[in-house]
This record gives sequence, C-alpha cells and structure tokens, in this order.
Amino acid sequence: MSDTAENLRRKISSASELQSVVRTMKALAASSITQYQKSVLALADYYRTVELGLGACLRASEPAAPIPCSSRREATTAIVFGSDQGLVGQFNGVVAEYAIEALKGRPGGHQVWAVGERVQARLADAGLPLLGLFAVPSSVRAIAALVGQIQIDCEGRWAKNENAELWVFHNRPLSGALYEPSSQRLLPLDARWRQGLANVAWPTANLAEVMGGAATLRALVREYLFISLFRACAESLAAENASRLAAMQRADKNIDDLLEQLHATSHQQRQSGIDEELFDVIAGFEALGGSR
Repeated sequence: MSDTAENLRRKISSASELQSVVRTMKALAASSITQYQKSVLALADYYRTVELGLGACLRASEPAAPIPCSSRREATTAIVFGSDQGLVGQFNGVVAEYAIEALKGRPGGHQVWAVGERVQARLADAGLPLLGLFAVPSSVRAIAALVGQIQIDCEGRWAKNENAELWVFHNRPLSGALYEPSSQRLLPLDARWRQGLANVAWPTANLAEVMGGAATLRALVREYLFISLFRACAESLAAENASRLAAMQRADKNIDDLLEQLHATSHQQRQSGIDEELFDVIAGFEALGGSR
C-alpha cells in the first residue's frame, strides 16, 4: 500500500473536518436565500405603488415638462452585480459575459461599476473601463446603504449629463439552484420610459389627484431608482447563495465519495495487516511442528 495507516487516518480526519465546513456553508447559503427572496417579494407591492404614482404624475403633467431627453447618444454606464467571495460556480462568469456581450458596440462607449471583487476581475480581464468597485452587502439591511451610495454617485454623474444611459446587470434566481442573467435600463427617463408608465392603468374608477407637482415626481423617480437597484441587488444575492448552495452540495457529495474510498482503503489495509500476521503465526507454527 502506498499510504500508511497514519496517513490514511490523517486524510480521513481532514476530509471529515472539511465536510463539516461545507455543510455549515450549505446551511448558511440556504438560510440566506430565504431572506433575500423574502426581501424581493416584499418590494413587489411597494414597487407597484411607486409605478402607479409615477403614471398618475406623468398623465397629469405636460407631455414635455418633467424630464428632458435628447436623441444624442452618450456613453453608457453599467452596474454589474457579482460576488466578493468564491465557491459560487460560474456565477460571476455568467453575468460578466452577459454584460460584456450586451455592452459590445454600444454607441458612445461604455463604463462599468462593479459590485464585487470577483466580477470586477472578470470585467477587467475583458478590458472594460471600470469606474469603481462596491462591496457586496452581507445582509438585507446592508443593501440600502449600498443602493444609497450608488444613487449618490449616479446623481453626481447625471447632473452633468442627463442623456447618458444607465444599465443594471445581475443574475436573478429561478427555481431550485438555477439562475439566469438579467438586465434593466434605468436611465435616461426619456419619452419611451414616460409613455410606458403613463399607460399603466389606475386600479380603481376614482382617479388619483397629484399633489406637489414636480417635487412629487422627483421624489417618486428617486424611489423608482432606489427600488430597481435594491431589487437587482437582492436578486443577485439570492442567486449567489443559490449557486453557492449548489456548489456546496456537489462538494459534499465529492467528500462523501472520498471518505468512502479512504475508509475502504483503510479497512483493506487493516485486513491485509491481519492476514499477514496470521500467515506469520501459521508459518511459525508449522516450522515449530516440523522441527519436532
């Protein structure tokens, strides 16, 4: 045997400890998926309310009044949500490739903000010009702080150029441990965006009366951007943990197979040792018997 009994015991001990870590990460990923999925569901009603409010404001305002737009094509800015940590399979590669393909050939060029060190590395390797890096939130409560920081940076840039496009790229969860890349254009708030919201039907026969005019519209637009970014981040985190859960399940199975092989080898080695000792005893017995 190439492995001694001591080496086998050490390998079995190390594999068992690693399996304990993997199962802990599985439990954490499973619980994290639930909290992020719940946060996405909780946003649905609020998003619908903001959408109805925007539609009412846009129907009540003058057609060209609320938000200036232009046919001039400016540089496209993208926010790509990924992960800071590994052990997530192809999670970062999938969203990075999707964003790279979508931004390819955009008029006016493009610039990218990365959320997560892992996806930033993928985007940098592809040669995309990076504006900055944001850390991935570690909980639902931390998402609001990240979204607030992104909004501050966006408002500073769009104050100088109101016609630039802002896109968000992220993975969104599907059933089980599956996910798919998704994108959404948030800015500019042009005629197409206004027309889409103005066509949203009011749910009752009593039409809403808009109070506050332009101030109300600006507040609702800020909430619209906040919810869109919050939802993209929460969906990305849910998909990340789903991918990590799948990776940990594969790792757990592989460790089970390895432990089974190591235990089989250990048992075989013990049996071989016992057989050798028995053969020695029998040989000694026969030798003594032959001398008498």
